[in-house]
Amino acid sequence: MTQPDGSPGVHRAVVFDMDGVLVESEHLWERMWARFAAARGRGWTAAETAQVQGMSAPEWAAFLAAHTGGPEPVAEVERMVVDDMIAALDAGEVAMLPGAERMVLEVSARAPIALASSAPRRVIDAVLDRHALVEHFSATVSSAEVPRGKPGPDVYLAAARGLAVDPVACLAVEDSSNGLRAAAAAGMTVLAIPSPDYPPAADALAAASFVASDLDEVRVRLLESLTTPVAG
Repeated sequence: MTQPDGSPGVHRAVVFDMDGVLVESEHLWERMWARFAAARGRGWTAAETAQVQGMSAPEWAAFLAAHTGGPEPVAEVERMVVDDMIAALDAGEVAMLPGAERMVLEVSARAPIALASSAPRRVIDAVLDRHALVEHFSATVSSAEVPRGKPGPDVYLAAARGLAVDPVACLAVEDSSNGLRAAAAAGMTVLAIPSPDYPPAADALAAASFVASDLDEVRVRLLESLTTPVAG
């Protein structure tokens, strides 16, 4: 078997991002940030979205609090936005991306998989529960649970520890600039699935070993690149 770059396969696990890789939710985060800002008389543009994408919840909540200058403490800003996201999930707005469910099922049958997400724990758990994916993940990590959010490598390194697999033996699937940078900084082989709505920067995309056009292509590459099936 081969790696995405054509060399012999040495990979034993896969770490997925969540927003923009498994579920279509990045536009909802943007909507919630913009709604919070508008309620306090402040605008929110694509430039602000680009700045906070990949940040942990405490990090983007601090940015949002400073941007709006409102009276709420950072923890309350985070709670309000996350409540809105959970409501959107409950309303059926956080859909699986085409090919995501099949990818998770087939890859997890071949190798252990983990989640390394910038979403807060409450959203991660709710998304995996609503879409009946919990049992397929051997580890899940929120960037709020590590010292630094993306583009720092912390959340990916923590996911590898959760899998008990060396980061260099892990494949990572990412869509955003900061996510691609984070996975590469962790030493993982990165597969990119760029979002047409939030395209990653050229330097971040250059860190990927393979750039896919859809999740079916990602799934095939992952299965080709993994060394051995999971016992049992």
